[in-house]
Amino acid sequence: MRLSTRIGLAVGCTVPLLVLACGWLLLHLVARDLHRTEDQHLRQRAVAVAPQARALLRATANGRPKAADTRERQLFSAALDVGVRVVGPGADFSGGPQPGAAVALPEQSSGFVTVRDGGRSWRALARPLKSPAVAGTLWVFSPDTADRTQLQLVRRRVLLTAVLAAPLSGLLAWGLATGASTPLRRLTRRTAGLDPRTSTARLPEERTGVREVDELAATIRTVLARYDEQAARTGEALDTARSFSAAAAHELRTPLMSMGTNLDILTDHPGLPDPDRTEVLADLRREHARLLGLLVMLRELGRGDLVEAEAFGDVDLSDVADAAVAEARRRAPDADIALDAAPGLTVHGWEPGLRLLLDNLLGNALAHGRDTRGRARVRVGVCGAAGHVRITVDDRGPGVPPGARARIFERFQRGPDSAGSGLGLTLVAQQAALHRGSVTVGEGPDGAGARFEVRLPSGGPVLPGRRDWLIDTVGANRSQSFPKDPS
Repeated sequence: MRLSTRIGLAVGCTVPLLVLACGWLLLHLVARDLHRTEDQHLRQRAVAVAPQARALLRATANGRPKAADTRERQLFSAALDVGVRVVGPGADFSGGPQPGAAVALPEQSSGFVTVRDGGRSWRALARPLKSPAVAGTLWVFSPDTADRTQLQLVRRRVLLTAVLAAPLSGLLAWGLATGASTPLRRLTRRTAGLDPRTSTARLPEERTGVREVDELAATIRTVLARYDEQAARTGEALDTARSFSAAAAHELRTPLMSMGTNLDILTDHPGLPDPDRTEVLADLRREHARLLGLLVMLRELGRGDLVEAEAFGDVDLSDVADAAVAEARRRAPDADIALDAAPGLTVHGWEPGLRLLLDNLLGNALAHGRDTRGRARVRVGVCGAAGHVRITVDDRGPGVPPGARARIFERFQRGPDSAGSGLGLTLVAQQAALHRGSVTVGEGPDGAGARFEVRLPSGGPVLPGRRDWLIDTVGANRSQSFPKDPS
């Protein structure tokens, strides 16, 4: 059922009910006004005939029948259109329209009352008659025939109005609702042909002048935009999943083949000498650790590619650095690791990602930043600058050649003697890009070793539109500032 039809039916049913309710109130008001007018008329007649009624009672009490007859005629002549009844000691005179003699009058001797005689009702006014010689009661009556006639007329007109109001108000409401819903029907026709799965066409931003329709159109545009965004994110997630499997298969092939070869040696040569057997088992442990590290790094890359803006919040970078340094000291108790962090440095970021960034910078410094005697001396600095926060990690190792400083952030880039996954510094670059920051590598402060420097903006970051650190596609990385050539 159309909205205009619903509105027409609702108005067509509601308006007659309102008319009847107003008519009921009108009947009560009219009845009260008629009673007030009738009571005023009775009061005026009572005032006019009261002298004759007193004179009638005095003549009757004095035993003068002729005078009493004269006073009675004068009384009824003065009453005009009302009925009169005079009740006193030993006297009861009545004339004009009034209830039958068998109808008992109320005992009250003053005020207005309603007296019923069969199917008729009378409005009556009782006035006490008091004088030094006599006492009695004057009753003045008026039939309510005229009042009932007027009330019935009003009642019929109210019912007629209610009957006519039902179709007329329903048709009028239907017409108005049809006209008002025209922009809504136009919007329906425009959106009926939109299929976000097959077309990129969207609603134009046109104002109709109807606030509700404009708000609905804006909501539809928002929903379609969110659908497009989620569809894009779903596509990226599928690309990430495909690339994850391809990258994992590519990188896991060599260690798995090496482990298979070592297992074949242990199986085919059960009497292998102990030194050789120990070497094979050590090689197996190294390959196992490499596989485990590779899987962990790939998982972290996937988390960074799929993180949403809701996961970001205010992070105390000094606390994160302190926790990362404490963990690095636990892993490498022989290393000299120092932290210089200004307290209260807060950035708006993803805390697990920032911790991952620091952990990998420290892990890289401990693995590749040792001097010629194998000692590790690492200095971590966290300080604030104009509009950004700076993180530095310095080591005393051989440093990074200028020609390799850009490539070390690429996926699976490992040095000739590295046993890592080749993804640690890629994770650092990914997290810096997620926070709209940058990471660079250069020489140490005194020209020895390497310095990794990360700059993060102090304000709230906006996630890159495309995050593809795990996708193995040439030229796919257009959202980051770090090149990633296919391995």
